[in-house]
Amino acid sequence: MKAIFDTISNQCSRSITRAYSTSFSAAVRMLSPRIRQDIYNIYGFVRLADEIVDTFHDYDKEQLFALFENDMDNALRDGISLNPVLNAFQHTVAKYKIPRHLIDSFMKSMRADLYKKDYKNVAEYNEYIYGSADVVGLMCLKVFTGNDEVKYEQLKEPAMRLGSAFQKINFLRDLKDDTEGLDRNYFPALNLQEMDDNIKRQIIEEIEADLNEGFKGIIMLPAEAKFGVYTAYVYYKKLLKKLKNTPPLKIRSTRIRVPDYQKVGLLAKCYLDCRFNFV
Repeated sequence: MKAIFDTISNQCSRSITRAYSTSFSAAVRMLSPRIRQDIYNIYGFVRLADEIVDTFHDYDKEQLFALFENDMDNALRDGISLNPVLNAFQHTVAKYKIPRHLIDSFMKSMRADLYKKDYKNVAEYNEYIYGSADVVGLMCLKVFTGNDEVKYEQLKEPAMRLGSAFQKINFLRDLKDDTEGLDRNYFPALNLQEMDDNIKRQIIEEIEADLNEGFKGIIMLPAEAKFGVYTAYVYYKKLLKKLKNTPPLKIRSTRIRVPDYQKVGLLAKCYLDCRFNFV
């Protein structure tokens, strides 16, 4: 029965989320069970596309990406895919009427990672972030608002700013791996060797502004989504604080992370904040 295959597809997306990101999967578990699986389905899709362009170095990435994109097109058109991740994703897209232009923008940014190494101006940088992060936030927002178009439009800008903040923090945290491992530089006009306290300060101030605007949307989210999104926000804010207190030389040479024991403490804080309506 197809119901069995759909169940397996959902399990696959859930397993991918838990295997690839313990922090994000912990935040997803804080969402209402009613919407949790759909966020797993979105994450499974974006993670698979990202892995093709970032890690499958021993294979023809362009061919794999083209096959994945073709399978995605067929899944969205036919309402089924033999790829479990795409089968789960198309179900969520149809259920919440996720606009195709959001998906296309995401795929455009992922495709750019196959060949583009430097982002030389702010326009290119912003376009990449919109496609790689902002639209993912908007896909999730479609789930969070449950097809309430008024609420979606109200929270659209904060969701994009939050997605931008998360992505920029990832860029800063992964600076060494992106530059040395993948030969990419996302920050415009930034030479890894020239990064100093002043450049780092400018980047962090930009991220803090995004986080502040994103938080304005978090407090207006439906209750079934607020705890999970707030948990992700608090985790990234903690990571940004660690990056802020880390010398540029260490950021250039080490991947900064939040230890697991601190993540547990942050989770407890988030629970209390939401439980007693501090958010």
